Amino acid sequence: MGFTDVWKISAVACSGAFSVGLGASKRFGGYQYTAWIVTAVVAGMVYPNAFLQWGEIDLRNKWLILIVVQAVMFGMGIQMSLRDFSNLASTGKGVLVGLLSQFSIMPLVGFLLTKLFDFDPEIAAGIILMGACSSGLASNVMVYLARANLVLSVTVTAMATMLAPLMTPFWMKTLAGTLIDIKFLDMMFNIIKIVLVPIGAALLHDYLKMAGKGMKNRIYVLATLFLVYLLALPLGLWQVFVDMFPAETLQSVEILSFFVGAVVFGAGYHLCTRQFKNLDKLMPYISMFGIVYFTTVTTAAGRDNLLQVGGLLFMASVIHNGLGYFFGYWFSRLLGLGIPSARAMALEVGLQNGGMASGLAGSMGKLGTVGLAPAVFSPWMNITGSILANYWRKKSMKENAGIGKFKGNDTP
Repeated sequence: MGFTDVWKISAVACSGAFSVGLGASKRFGGYQYTAWIVTAVVAGMVYPNAFLQWGEIDLRNKWLILIVVQAVMFGMGIQMSLRDFSNLASTGKGVLVGLLSQFSIMPLVGFLLTKLFDFDPEIAAGIILMGACSSGLASNVMVYLARANLVLSVTVTAMATMLAPLMTPFWMKTLAGTLIDIKFLDMMFNIIKIVLVPIGAALLHDYLKMAGKGMKNRIYVLATLFLVYLLALPLGLWQVFVDMFPAETLQSVEILSFFVGAVVFGAGYHLCTRQFKNLDKLMPYISMFGIVYFTTVTTAAGRDNLLQVGGLLFMASVIHNGLGYFFGYWFSRLLGLGIPSARAMALEVGLQNGGMASGLAGSMGKLGTVGLAPAVFSPWMNITGSILANYWRKKSMKENAGIGKFKGNDTP
């Protein structure tokens, strides 16, 4: 009829309305966030130019992507605690099994998929990157829903996050080094900036909740001095460093400055929570918004590639995710873990940190190619993770009911 814009408006409006409507359903309300990610993909596909540039602001700018991803990781880090690292003694074997599964199964499965499907090198590298990333905090939520071993899941997530700066560049260099140029140290430093710095700030906030008054005051004084240092950097101090140090040393100074910023932000955020009591509850929503943001930008930047390989990329995500669950569960059982722990490891292995993968793709300036796999894989992982968690939850309830019934009949 000549109304060429009607279908575009309708597609975005219907997807958004569906996302809002899911919130009214008790049964499907848990999929509302996933629906918003799908809406972001639809919007990026239909109106790509609207999500690439806003006036003078390039939405794909590496520093903007870095800030958004750091906000996402900080919001996730708020859900972590220093106590998560105190369970190593009681879950040592399970943690080793989980880390071995996490950093062997998924990178190799991703690599095999690039051999099975004929993707362009940069898109193939994105699949390997997705497999080489650590698990995200979404896995902890799914394990909780599944009534599996939550203590083991949280510990594995924490330790995998700490190991990611070494393991992710290692697998990318080993498996994707022939596809794209991988600089090991550059990727390691980028992961430190993207993951460890914001999570470090969140853990400092957690520590300040328990610290005594004297220790708090010392940290606040230190944060004030660090703030002065950060303010001096753009006023000429950084140029002094540039003139004084070689490039390799300068990179270390940059990383150190990021950790200095983490202390300042963590302490400042803690002070803010004393005035705004619900700030911690708000942060996960900021994380969700950040993921929706770079999903939209990634889709818009890679629209042409998605139109060509979107179907195959979705098939790859189904296989990658499914094999992660399968091998994560049975590898854990083979190594002697119980059923609740094996279920936890299946979700740990099958659910990757899409935010970290997208952030790394953005830091490489390849959001529209390397970043496509995280944009496609993440919604599918959320859907299957929720389905599997709910299935195991119901099964666990039946198993526990059966045990209770047996004990009841056996009791005089």
